[in-house]
Amino acid sequence: MDEIVAAILSREATSEDIAALPLPETYRACVVRKEDCGMFEGMDSADKDPRKSLRTMSIPVPELGLGEALVAVMASSVNYNSVWSAIFEPIPTFTFLERYGKTSPMGKRHDLPYHAIGSDLAGVVLRTGPGVNAWKPGDEVVAHCLSVELESADGHSDTMLDPEQRIWGFETNFGGLAEIALVKSNQLMPKPKHLSWEEAAAPGLVNSTAYRQLVSRNGAGMKQGDNILIWGASGGLGSYATQLALSGGAHPVCVVSSPHKAEICRAMGAEAVIDRTAEDYRFWKDERTQDPREWKRFGKRIRELTGGEDVDIVFEHPGRETFGASVYVTRKGGTIVTCASTSGYTHEYDNRYLWMSLKRIVGSHFANYREAWEANRLIAKGRIHPTLSKVYPLEETGQAAYDVHRNLHQGKVGVLALAPQEGLGVSDPETRARHLDAINLFRTPAG
Repeated sequence: MDEIVAAILSREATSEDIAALPLPETYRACVVRKEDCGMFEGMDSADKDPRKSLRTMSIPVPELGLGEALVAVMASSVNYNSVWSAIFEPIPTFTFLERYGKTSPMGKRHDLPYHAIGSDLAGVVLRTGPGVNAWKPGDEVVAHCLSVELESADGHSDTMLDPEQRIWGFETNFGGLAEIALVKSNQLMPKPKHLSWEEAAAPGLVNSTAYRQLVSRNGAGMKQGDNILIWGASGGLGSYATQLALSGGAHPVCVVSSPHKAEICRAMGAEAVIDRTAEDYRFWKDERTQDPREWKRFGKRIRELTGGEDVDIVFEHPGRETFGASVYVTRKGGTIVTCASTSGYTHEYDNRYLWMSLKRIVGSHFANYREAWEANRLIAKGRIHPTLSKVYPLEETGQAAYDVHRNLHQGKVGVLALAPQEGLGVSDPETRARHLDAINLFRTPAG
């Protein structure tokens, strides 16, 4: 592995040089183990500690199959699905691996007593399997996390509809929180040249998810002038939604939970910011009963910030805690687009405010290759910037996941895999210099 790292860091190794390097028999990866699935039984989600379940261990390099690539991972990042994997919710991910293992002999590779997790990476292609023509050893890449088979007609208008669609590193093995990852070649995209490895690894999942959810015709179809309510606007997902709204000529209404997070949103260019903690919004009277008076107070506050207008789009991902309010505050004919349920999967809302006002609820899940490519292109052009706030070594991935689980972070939390230090991998310093303040915006410590 040292020889691989040295070749990559030299920036002089050719494709032939990389291809000639021997692959190690094993590599280090952040894993959960099947034998630990019951370790949090009976505990509330908030009390489950990813530091206890995530382990760094050496595992064998997987066999390379048709249309696949092995990538040397320089850096990765933590997403909320990493937290779900670590706390075995909503079900242990070994259920997904077992299902995949039944599909084919190559699928069987993924059904193991350990799961190497992670759905982001920035790194260098080491090997390509048969049928791969677009990529070669030595290519600097990032990976999106959509894994598809495309043997069904259902996936050929939108690959997210493929019956065998999976999220790499969550519903498949050999993910990006590791020194080596196994991906399909149609997950690969060019690494933005002005970013370091850890910066380039941060946007993948969340930026693509936000792009489909907000911009794509498969999501809300945002247009210029739209008012967009963005929950968790300084978080891993919301920070990209905020940037996409601003870049696309829309008006984000950013909801955050602290003054520091409010300042981050303003620094991104947002003018309408609601600190829900300071203004003490409580949408639930108790575990079973919502408070419509709080919906109305919230809607009034939004109109104060928009010149009397309701929001055209609600960018939803908290789920149960906020969904009733989201449906209520959306304008007549507006759209609530949801991609997650971090506060609970059972959503409750007053349907009168949906059907009588002709509103729509749209489900959105990650992104297809075209959408992910467009989202990455915006990063490469310096229109959207990484929101990296902190970086941990691979051995401390558990702590990184803990930060995300407890909402102790802003933006994205990165993880160094093979990169020996931060700041490496930049090959376009001129572009970087033009955007350095925006790139480093989320590195500002909380005051």
